[in-house]
Amino acid sequence: MARKRFGQHFLHEQDVIQRIVSRLAPNADDRLVEIGPGQGALTTPLLERVNRLSVIEIDRDLIAALHRRALNEPGLDVIAGDALRIDYTALSQRLGGPMRVVGNLPYNISSPLLFTLLASAPSIVDMHFMLQKEVVDRMVADPGSRDYGRLSINVAARAHAEHLFDVGPGAFSPPPKVMSAVVRLTPRAPDFVIDDGALFDRMVTAAFTQRRKTLRNALRNYLDADTIASCDIDPMLRPERLSAAEFARLANAVAATR
Repeated sequence: MARKRFGQHFLHEQDVIQRIVSRLAPNADDRLVEIGPGQGALTTPLLERVNRLSVIEIDRDLIAALHRRALNEPGLDVIAGDALRIDYTALSQRLGGPMRVVGNLPYNISSPLLFTLLASAPSIVDMHFMLQKEVVDRMVADPGSRDYGRLSINVAARAHAEHLFDVGPGAFSPPPKVMSAVVRLTPRAPDFVIDDGALFDRMVTAAFTQRRKTLRNALRNYLDADTIASCDIDPMLRPERLSAAEFARLANAVAATR
């Protein structure tokens, strides 16, 4: 039974499962990690293709079932814990190198989990996730669009995001009240410099906490209008008009004074 507190919606539609596996195209020796295996809809076809699959699960009942399964399937590595609290860099080191991550992510933790994973981007080859379509739309949004925001910028600064396909509610049990989508994230270094990543993130967060304000007001705790203008950016613009590269210029200007 799906547990509401874990945001569980179990995938069961075979066509969707096969499309995910096809897009993932796993090789036998991939270091593959599945977040939220649930009842094993993706776990089973993935184990047929890779020598070893690590799964991260928080639900104790599902963990017990996975441990029983692992007794007969030595390639199944069960990690009991909260995906938000996993040290993905340490996990990558334990597995022997950069890993590939896949999962039908619980919608109630998807955004914070994405930020956690992006912070460990150097340890990840790629990520294939089922998410609420609204979240995927934000991930791939362009500056100035309705969906553009903090998540769009954090993704653009660390990875290439590709919306693969949409999935209707009927593919899950119980069916969610929203559309879903599958996205591919491929970590890569941006084509611009970020001198202080933590500062960059704080400034982006500050700007979009007050997204209806102009930059000069939203970022007044970091830099004044003249400094913003010196970065070739209009201080009267609102945050959603700026690209990740332009936010990087502003953060670098602040970092240079510290």
